[in-house]
Amino acid sequence: MTVLVLAGEMDRTADSVILALADLRVPVVRVDLSWFPQRMSLDAEFDSGRWHGSLRTEHHQVELDDVRSVWVRTPATFEMPTGLSSAEAAFAKREAKLGFGGVLMSLPDVLWVNRPDLAATAVYRPLQWMAASRYGLRVPRTWVGNDPKAVARFAGTAPSGVVLKPLSANLIWEDGTYKVGWTRRLISEDLADLRGIDVTCHLIQDWAPKSYECRVVFVGAEVFAFAIHAGSPESYVDWRSDYQALRCEPIELPERVTAGLRGVMADLGLVYGAFDLVVDPDGETIWFLEINPGGQYGFLEAATGEPISDSLARLLARESHR
Repeated sequence: MTVLVLAGEMDRTADSVILALADLRVPVVRVDLSWFPQRMSLDAEFDSGRWHGSLRTEHHQVELDDVRSVWVRTPATFEMPTGLSSAEAAFAKREAKLGFGGVLMSLPDVLWVNRPDLAATAVYRPLQWMAASRYGLRVPRTWVGNDPKAVARFAGTAPSGVVLKPLSANLIWEDGTYKVGWTRRLISEDLADLRGIDVTCHLIQDWAPKSYECRVVFVGAEVFAFAIHAGSPESYVDWRSDYQALRCEPIELPERVTAGLRGVMADLGLVYGAFDLVVDPDGETIWFLEINPGGQYGFLEAATGEPISDSLARLLARESHR
């Protein structure tokens, strides 16, 4: 039985899990969706209620009947052959998604980490906040919209000020390079000039004063919690903006918080997830910010030695998982 890893070719975290699977003597094949249809082919036949066939690359062949689990790590999108018009390429990508993805997701008894449809739904932050509230977690007061007057109203009633953060990934590709939008505190000059707010939805949230932030990684039933201590003014607002300034250490969360996070995982149908929390200076209040269904953990494993990759490998191998 084979573990299928959907990941880019240059992904060190995927490398670590694949090595851990090799140590367990579990067959594993790594592919990137960008290989389809030019470097990878699908041959699938549905008969008598089952799929039969294979997935083939230049060096590997995976029988559909042999897939035991699929880890959706960081696959790129399908890459169509040159020579197609933009309309043809868009149509071909839709067909690839529904055909290739549909066959894989319909395979019986396969463990998905995570199922793409559930992960795609789980990225909606408003949905996350509702789930978190249902399970007793505290969410900072939050505003979403595009009305400049409403922004001023919301910010004017915030006890410690507000922050602006993206609702989606904080990366855009422009002028041949990636540009990053970090979480930022809005000061009076920002609130005095709200041009552009009406262009699209924005996420503005009460600033939660912090002793430290916390990333909690769920791998099936296993939980790895880490305190992330900021070492610079930039990382205090958004720790992702200055990794070199961070100090990370494993911690134990209160059981009520762990239980609430576990409830959110079940509510969203996720097997893997990385939560971001804020611990108040009082040491008692813990704020839920978000969950990323494919959130990074490699920097935490490197800093602390916690065996998250080994845990993922055991999960994908479908071994006993505490």
